[in-house]
Amino acid sequence: MTQTDPQRVTTNNDDGLVVFLIGARINRFWLLPIALPILSRMQVMLKELANDSESGLLGVQSLGFGGMVQYWKSVDHLINYADARDRTHKPTATRYYQRLFKNRAIGLWHELFIVRGGHYEGLYANMPKFGLGQFRALVPATGKYATARGRLERALAPAEAA
Repeated sequence: MTQTDPQRVTTNNDDGLVVFLIGARINRFWLLPIALPILSRMQVMLKELANDSESGLLGVQSLGFGGMVQYWKSVDHLINYADARDRTHKPTATRYYQRLFKNRAIGLWHELFIVRGGHYEGLYANMPKFGLGQFRALVPATGKYATARGRLERALAPAEAA
């Protein structure tokens, strides 16, 4: 079993980030033999990104079969990777559209959120390192960090007069 941390902690939210939700869905199981080689490329992409400290990928959290949350430094980092012809994503995406899109064997989805520093929060209690807590510094959830309102102080503050 994964080691849990009994403390109640939160993450430092000073820096902005990009949250990228991505997943796949098998629509036609009888076409799985042609879908699996393409679906399996996600693991190759994740390994490629993990081995490149300049990629901008901060961390990944699995949502189980069919989905994951990726945390990125910036939209530019994410798009640069996705569009790079010499990296795994671009040729894999091309193959997907050529072989699997028209026959609807698998569906793909993604959602992207650009989050400014101070505009997100997380709380972890009796948990292993998870989500943002995998790559952001953890601090005790005490004092102003004890509540969601306190952790989101900057986001909830009235806009400064221009």
